[in-house]
Amino acid sequence: MELEEEFQEAKKWVEKSFDLNANGEASLFEVNIRYIGGLLAAYYLTGEEVFKSKALELGEKLLPAFNTPTGIPRGVINLGSGMSWSWGWASAGSSILAEFGTLHLEFLHLSELSGNPVFAEKVMNIRKVLNRVEKPQGLYPNFLSPVTGNWVQHHVSIGGLGDSFYEYLIKSWLMSDKKDSEAKKMYDDALEAIEKHLVKKSAGGLTYIAEWRGGILDHKMGHLACFSGGMIALGAEHAGEERKQHYVDLAAEITNTCHESYARSDTKLGPEAFRFDAGTEAMATRLSERYYILRPEVVESYMYMWRLTHDPKYRQWGWEVVKALEKHCRVEAGFSGIRDVYTTTPTHDNMQQSFFLAETLKYLYLLFCEDDVLSLDDWVFNTEAHPLPVNHTNFKASVQ
Repeated sequence: MELEEEFQEAKKWVEKSFDLNANGEASLFEVNIRYIGGLLAAYYLTGEEVFKSKALELGEKLLPAFNTPTGIPRGVINLGSGMSWSWGWASAGSSILAEFGTLHLEFLHLSELSGNPVFAEKVMNIRKVLNRVEKPQGLYPNFLSPVTGNWVQHHVSIGGLGDSFYEYLIKSWLMSDKKDSEAKKMYDDALEAIEKHLVKKSAGGLTYIAEWRGGILDHKMGHLACFSGGMIALGAEHAGEERKQHYVDLAAEITNTCHESYARSDTKLGPEAFRFDAGTEAMATRLSERYYILRPEVVESYMYMWRLTHDPKYRQWGWEVVKALEKHCRVEAGFSGIRDVYTTTPTHDNMQQSFFLAETLKYLYLLFCEDDVLSLDDWVFNTEAHPLPVNHTNFKASVQ
C-alpha cells in the first residue's frame, strides 16, 4: 500500500527486537496464522530474507507441540522451554479442530523454504488421523483427544472452534495448484454433510448455518461463521458445471444473511452471534452476544463474492461497513470494538484487535481494488488474510 517508511521501520524491528524465546504461554494456532503467516507473506511479497529465516526459526519452535501419542498437537506452547499443553477450558485435555486444522498452508511453505520435510509430515499426519476416525453423519466435531485420536464430544460448528479447518481444505487444494486431491475430497465431503445437516432456511427466508450439539440443532450463527460465504464461493468456481451455480447461490444466500445481521443493527455493524428462533432473525437475542470487536468475516465474504460475481451490491455493502467503522469505532488512537451494536451511542471496549489491520481493513481495501491486486489465481489467503503464493509448494508429493 506504498507505506515504504513504515515497512522499513517494521522490518528493522523484526530483525532487531523480535524475541522468539519468550517464556509464557503462546497459542500454537495464533503463532502460526499471525506470526508465521505474516512473516511468510512478507517474505513472498518482498523477497527479504529476514522474514524467511524468522518464519523458519519460529516453525521449529512449534514442533514440540506435536509430541503426542497421535501427532495431533496440543494447543498451547511455551516458545522458550518447548513445553506444551492443552487449553484448560478444552474438555478433557482435547485439541481443537480449528487449531490443529489450520496449520497446513503455512507448514507446507515452511517445508518448501527449508527443504526440511518435517513440517509437511506433521500436517499430513493430522489428515491421516482425521481420515481414520469415524465422522458422525460425515461431520467433524470440534474437540479431539491428542492421546487417543478420538472425538471428545459431538459439538459441530462452522463458527468458532471449527471454522478455519474447512477453509484450509479448499485452500490447500488451490495452493497446490489443484493437485492435492485428498484435500479437495475432504472439503467436498465435509461441505455435503454441512449442507445436509446444518444449512437451514428461516421463516423469513434467510439461509443460515446452525450449530450441531450431538444431533440437536442450535439455531444460531456466530460472526465467525460468516467467512463461509466467501469459502463456498471460492470452492464453487471449481465444482462441476451443474453444482457450480448451486454453490454460488448458496454462498450468496449466506453472505446476504450475514449482511442482514449488520443491516438490522442500529450501528450497521454485526453482533458476535445472531439467532433464528422465537421470531427473531439475524439478531443477537442475548446481551452477551451484542458486541462487535472489529471482526473481518463478513467483509471477507463480500470481497470473495465481489471478485467472483462483480455484483455491485457487495461494494455497496462494504462501503456501509467503512462508514459504520468511521462513525462508531474510530477513536483518537485508532479503532475500538464496541459493546453493543444495537445502540447508536456505543461504549468502546478500548481494544484494537490485530486482525482488524491484518484482515478487516485488508479485505475492505481489496474489495475496492482491481482484481489483479493479489489475484485469487496466484495467491491464497491464510485465515489471517496473509497472502501465500499458489503452486509454490508441491511438497506433498515427496512426503507420501
